Amino acid sequence: MPITLLLGKKTPMNTPEAIRSALFQISKPIFVTSGNNQVCFRHTYPGKSHENSAFLFTAFAPAICLDALGDKTFTRRHSLAYPYVAGAMANGISSVQMVETMADNGMVGFFGAGGLSLENIRKAAVHLTSGLPDKPFGFNLIHSLSDPDHEMATVQLYLDHGIRLVSAAAFMRMTPALVYYRVKGIHQTPDGQVIAPNRIIAKVSRVEIARQFFSPPPQKIISLLEQKHLITRQEAALSQYIPMAQDLTAEADSGGHTDNRPALALLPTMITLKNQFMEQYRYPSDLCVGLAGGIATPESAAAAFGMGAAYILTGSINQSCVEAGISQEVKELLCQAEQADVAMAPAADMFEIGARVQVLKRGTLFPLRAEKLYQLYRAYDNFADIPEAARQEIETKFLQTDFETAWQATKDFFVSRKMPGQIDKAQSDAKHKMALVFRSYLGQSSQWAIQGNAQRKMDYQIWCGPAMGAFNLWAQNSFLAGPENRRTADLAMNLLFGACVITRAMFLKTQGIALPMGTSSVFPMEKDRILALAGEKSYA
Repeated sequence: MPITLLLGKKTPMNTPEAIRSALFQISKPIFVTSGNNQVCFRHTYPGKSHENSAFLFTAFAPAICLDALGDKTFTRRHSLAYPYVAGAMANGISSVQMVETMADNGMVGFFGAGGLSLENIRKAAVHLTSGLPDKPFGFNLIHSLSDPDHEMATVQLYLDHGIRLVSAAAFMRMTPALVYYRVKGIHQTPDGQVIAPNRIIAKVSRVEIARQFFSPPPQKIISLLEQKHLITRQEAALSQYIPMAQDLTAEADSGGHTDNRPALALLPTMITLKNQFMEQYRYPSDLCVGLAGGIATPESAAAAFGMGAAYILTGSINQSCVEAGISQEVKELLCQAEQADVAMAPAADMFEIGARVQVLKRGTLFPLRAEKLYQLYRAYDNFADIPEAARQEIETKFLQTDFETAWQATKDFFVSRKMPGQIDKAQSDAKHKMALVFRSYLGQSSQWAIQGNAQRKMDYQIWCGPAMGAFNLWAQNSFLAGPENRRTADLAMNLLFGACVITRAMFLKTQGIALPMGTSSVFPMEKDRILALAGEKSYA
């Protein structure tokens, strides 16, 4: 049966382009009628009249505006126009410019504070709190397994500068610093409402960690904080009425620290867990679960929202954008990546326990070299015990200096960070000394990528997930093909808009409407064009 489009025009149109146009006008519903061997699309309800008496109303696709996706609880809680988060990428890759761009477009971004000195974090905090006094933004708080003092100092900096939203990442348990941030300043209004001014969006891939974030702060840590006079007795008492995090991002296969979890299994699990904790604790405000990892195309965004994600969070694709705080060379490498161009490599911050990060392997030898260092660390207790050929390779190609000189540079780093304990342990434990030097190489490799150090190009550590390859394939031959035109807000709006179009098409397909091939395919468009189709004005 042929498809005809009747959108207030006297002459019906039956071209795929016209049907595509109807789908793309997402602020207008679609009504489908059939009869006289044709299917008719309309933006207004056909009603009853002589003109359409021979037609049978057969299908409907609602208007789906950009702000209708996800969960209103999440967007209202964080004063957002759209349920979209630009995730934190460490060492300032998620730059202040990226955070500002997201805030100016009704979304939220997190500054990548992980790995930065307190002074650099402070500068970013001053910049953003003064520049975005009434707009949403947040900072990253990464679990510092080997340096809890730095984690606590970072939290104190956030509290001192009024940073009210953090993205908690890589936590394996609740820590005093994280609990302190969440509980400090909690109070009760005259009508009995408990207000916690500091909010956490947790990034989690394991059920046992999600349980801790959905629970109230651990009483043991609360007691410790009260004993140290970091929180008051009232704050301690009120802490048991709130969850550690009201919002939790289910992190599937992603760049950087990842457990390579499949999104199709992870998100429903976390949503089920969220429902169980809501039933158990009866929190006054609903818990929300979003999805990250692998979201890079309109289809993946639509799938996330279709499975019940309250919001979506992107990371890898943002790293190739104009605002990303990383070198142009790396952005160009990212724009060439395919889905299989990623590999797992040892993580610098949790090297000894075998934690891993997902990185780009195209154009760099870092994954192979990092893995070799980890295997040698496991096999030997002293650098001097490593076979001579391997030692020479490490010194000439990896460290590009002799081991002892590399140790002196590593030692100076820990002196600057005021961490004498690491130095003392290394001087009495040769294996720990070797670990610190190897970790130094891993840590510097990400800095070389950020700086675009041409002499160290083969050692670039570029955090990246398979989403990058999916995005590149979707964006090829478009204005988003190269890094010079990739802007974080443009990418976000394309994914949100595409999710709306695809969801409308699925409404029709599930009602038996066979759409011509390609009519629901969404290709990159300028942000202003998207807003026009959505019937919206620029948020900024």
